[in-house]
Amino acid sequence: MTCNPSWEEITSELFPGQTPQDRPDLLTRIFRTKYEHLKKVIYNTGVPGKTIAHVHVIEFQKRGLPHCHMLIILEESDKLNTLDDYDRIVRVEIPYREEEPELYNIVLKHMIYGLCGALNPNSPCMKNGSCKKAFPKQFYEVTVQGNNCYPVYMRRNDGRYVALDRNIEVEIDNRWVVPYNPWLLLKYDSRINVEVCSSIKCVKYLYKYVYKGPDRVSLKVRLGPSYDEISKYLDARWIYASEALWKFFSFPMNRIYPSVERLQVHLPNRHQVRYYSHISIMEVLSNTSNSKTMLTEFFRINCTDPFARQWLYREFPEHYRWVATGKKWQRSVSQQKVIGLIYTVCPSEGERFCLRTLLNHVGGPISFDHLLIVNGVAFPTFKQTAERKGLLEDDNSIHQCLLEAATTHMPSALRRLFVTILVYCEPIGVRTLWEEFHSFMRQDYPTSSSSNNRVIINLLLQDLNALLQQHGKRIHDYDLPQIHMSMNSSATLTNIQDELAVHAPPKDLQSI
Repeated sequence: MTCNPSWEEITSELFPGQTPQDRPDLLTRIFRTKYEHLKKVIYNTGVPGKTIAHVHVIEFQKRGLPHCHMLIILEESDKLNTLDDYDRIVRVEIPYREEEPELYNIVLKHMIYGLCGALNPNSPCMKNGSCKKAFPKQFYEVTVQGNNCYPVYMRRNDGRYVALDRNIEVEIDNRWVVPYNPWLLLKYDSRINVEVCSSIKCVKYLYKYVYKGPDRVSLKVRLGPSYDEISKYLDARWIYASEALWKFFSFPMNRIYPSVERLQVHLPNRHQVRYYSHISIMEVLSNTSNSKTMLTEFFRINCTDPFARQWLYREFPEHYRWVATGKKWQRSVSQQKVIGLIYTVCPSEGERFCLRTLLNHVGGPISFDHLLIVNGVAFPTFKQTAERKGLLEDDNSIHQCLLEAATTHMPSALRRLFVTILVYCEPIGVRTLWEEFHSFMRQDYPTSSSSNNRVIINLLLQDLNALLQQHGKRIHDYDLPQIHMSMNSSATLTNIQDELAVHAPPKDLQSI
């Protein structure tokens, strides 16, 4: 939706000789009023269906007019699933003047794409000799599901041409019409481009406006005696009056519903603490607020509030509000929907990943130790607790992978595969996999009748540890036998033992 400077609410307030561009305060306030009304109509009245989620962001054109991008997600029963649903909401044809005279005039005023192509080769939308938006479009007798972001709407070639005066006399047809909704166009008398989002590509296009941050510029340093401060300022950044006033009035630039509360997840006493460089470590440790996090306060409130114990950690923001200034949870009194989202944790992080898994399935925990208890039995690690609760997948696929590799790969490749599985797959029964496949991983080591099996296993553990260190891990991070440091030179000792084990016959010794 784009601001229409010809709205009666704007023109009626202008002084003689003024233009709408002379009153950016009017443009800003009137557009926001219209847009807020549009949101209420869409969200509350069920046009075009019941809305369960939405996002919008405000932007400003180069000429200063504000406009907004809005994405709405409808309830499952109201989703637009068929081509007939698309045609019911979106039109891309010029109305018949005799049947819909008012809509006819508004479409010609707002919904005709700027002339480009052969009619205007110098149009800003031209790139490599063609329009970036692919105008003029092709004629289609029926609406079809497109391969790009949006459907290919019905644009019938009915033989009608309309004279359009935009400094040059041209005749346009349905190929130049921007998709619109007749009801919204008549109600707001503004350029309102309506599309059906039929792929994730267009959803990403809208969301990038929310997260791209402020405008950025490119600068270059010029050598020379002259220094033009005005030119340097204008080249660095240009903010139109409408954008400046929008921010002066503290109008929101974007909104997302439902809002998302990101929830911290960390191991005991392993959370991040931020402090200024001039503060000593002792002051940081003595500050009790530094020990408070979303997770620890979640445990604390479960101890004192029986109502809180019925919710999972990710469900907590739906009923409680996090107060960042006081680092505490408060019972929420608003009816706004909030989605809790625990930060993603990679399975390679081991205990932290298992802690996140437990938080997603255990309601009302009062401490880290409470999460370790299953049926009255306390387990030493979160991983063992998650295994006991059946929250981790078994190792069947991993076992089959190693079994196949043991028959087709060299031992060195099998060792690398085993390390990869440890780092990225987080198997449950690491010791079981070790007991079954360690004999295959050491087959290329030199052995003899006098070789000690313990020495060979220690050598294998050293090689595995060297591979794990490349990923920032060590043997002691997993349920594997520990390396005996007294056998660091086991390979050399094995070679010496092999040489000493060779038996020399007495006849050969007597012939010397």
